[in-house]
Amino acid sequence: MKKRMSTLFSLIRRDKYLLLMFSPIFLYYVIFMYLPMPGVLLAFRNFMPGQGMFSGDWVGLRWFEQFVNSIYFWRLLRNTFLLAFLPLLFGFSIPIIFAVCIVEIKNRTFKRFAQTVTYLPHFISTVVVAGMIINFLSPTDGIVNTLIASLGMDKINFMMDAGWFRTIFTSSDIWQSFGFSSIIYIAAIMGIDPEMYDSGKIDGVNKFQELWHLTLPSIKPTIVILLLLSLGGIMSVGFEKVYLLYNGATYETADVLSTYVYRMGIEGQNYGFATAVGLFNSIITFVLVFAANSMTRRLTKMSLW
Repeated sequence: MKKRMSTLFSLIRRDKYLLLMFSPIFLYYVIFMYLPMPGVLLAFRNFMPGQGMFSGDWVGLRWFEQFVNSIYFWRLLRNTFLLAFLPLLFGFSIPIIFAVCIVEIKNRTFKRFAQTVTYLPHFISTVVVAGMIINFLSPTDGIVNTLIASLGMDKINFMMDAGWFRTIFTSSDIWQSFGFSSIIYIAAIMGIDPEMYDSGKIDGVNKFQELWHLTLPSIKPTIVILLLLSLGGIMSVGFEKVYLLYNGATYETADVLSTYVYRMGIEGQNYGFATAVGLFNSIITFVLVFAANSMTRRLTKMSLW
């Protein structure tokens, strides 16, 4: 026992600065992820504001049954899945293509400029991005509608048309994230052994063959891991952007589980029901992660665990 403790303290002394850097992240997860976990019990109780967390009548699966039988159930599932899946479907390959292009650019000045321009949107606040979208798509003086009017067509009230919400959300999400997401792929490509490319040139391969047979297979593990991580969040659509962009007219295509939980819990003060919906979402996400990991392990022999 003393030997183990001595070894532990020696490791702490050796890695004290790394542990110090890690401590804020560790505390964040402990305080905001693990300590609130007992609140999950609210999903099975008839909780009322002002009572203790463990007070209220035990109602079992009543809130879950109420949610599943709700007229909004399938709409919420459909919207949550589509608003998470569409950016993944149309945007997952863009960072890979961009990373390949950046690595191939020889002009350092242009390369730095392109990287800076594409990285910046990631650091713009979601509130600012939503404000930009609303201003650009304004039916009165927005840039897009001004251009549409100049072409002799009728202006479109994009933000009040449910049919446009998914397109707006998906395109803005891709624009905001693809540059920053490409950093990992750029690092993976830069880590490929240059001798592989030299051998390919000797064999007479062209750029497309080099990309298909050398670059992509070399970064395949990175692609698989990032795809699995993306699939893990497929039911966790960003609440902030949806909440800032949607309105009553676009509920049919914009209302997702997180916004519904907010309305039921914060606005409606039905905390038990809101907790049940949130727990349902977490369970679905958990199942999807395990299913995606299992499927990937069978198909590619690679997985998160």
